[in-house]
Amino acid sequence: MSITLITGGQRSGKSLYAERLALSLSPTPVYMATAHVWDDEFRERVVRHQERRGTEWTNIEEERWLSRHDISGRVVLVDCLTLWATNYFFADGEETDVDTALEALKAEFDRFTAQDATFIIVTNEIGSGGTPVNDVQRRFTDLLGWLNQYVASKADEVVLMVSGIPVKVKVKGRVIKD
Repeated sequence: MSITLITGGQRSGKSLYAERLALSLSPTPVYMATAHVWDDEFRERVVRHQERRGTEWTNIEEERWLSRHDISGRVVLVDCLTLWATNYFFADGEETDVDTALEALKAEFDRFTAQDATFIIVTNEIGSGGTPVNDVQRRFTDLLGWLNQYVASKADEVVLMVSGIPVKVKVKGRVIKD
C-alpha cells in the first residue's frame, strides 16, 4: 500500500499529472470521483474530465463513503479531497461544524486507506491565496487545510504542482529539505 498526495492551486495540472501517474502504475486504474454536481457548468467540467480518460479506467462516483468500495490490489485515483470535504462540510444540505466534519473525514480516510491498494489523492491548496472575507469560506479553508495536513502526514509522497510542474516535497516518507 502507498499513498501519494498531489496538491496545488486551481489549474496547476494536478488531475492530469495524477492520471498519468496512475496509468504508469496500472493499465486499468480506478478513478474515484468525489464531486457532487451542483450546476450545468460543473457538469460540463465532469464530462470533459471523463472524455479525457479512456476506457481503461474503472470509474466510481462516490460523494462520501469511499471505504464502501473494494479497491484492494488496485491503483486508485481520488479526485478530489476538496470536493469530498465539501460533501461532509455541507452534509445533507446543512453546514456541519468543522471539528465534526474533520473527525468524520479522518475516520473515513483511515477506513478507506486500510485497504491494500495504491492511492493517488488530489487536493487543492486553497489557503495559499489569502484569508477569505466570508466566514463560511474561512471555516472551510480551515477544514481543508487540516485535512490536507492529516493526509500529507499519512502519505508516502507529496507532490506540489506549480504551473504544471511537479515539485516533490515528500518522498518515501521523508520531507525534502534544502
